Amino acid sequence: MADLVSPTRSNGLVDILDRVLDKGLVIAGDIKINLANVELLTIQVRLLVCSIDKAEQIGLNWWRNDPRLNMTAPAADALPSSEVEHRLQRIEAQLERLLTGGAANNAPAAE
Repeated sequence: MADLVSPTRSNGLVDILDRVLDKGLVIAGDIKINLANVELLTIQVRLLVCSIDKAEQIGLNWWRNDPRLNMTAPAADALPSSEVEHRLQRIEAQLERLLTGGAANNAPAAE
């Protein structure tokens, strides 16, 4: 009855998954697309499957500083709000100069 409730196949899958996540698994391969002996495209595939703990042990922790994956990480291309305000003021001043200068240049000259 115990075999029907908990088949050994699922235990084997759990053991394999546990071992892969603990030790890691690397899959590497190249895909090349040729047409008439002319190489059109080469794709190099490198895949590492492991647990987060194992990844950190081998020095892979890029997700900690990636702003798309971590809300606390600062965005690399984000400007401070003071810099944004300063740029906005410069743009508005240039726009104002263009509008007032352009109106003066388009007015008919007095003779």
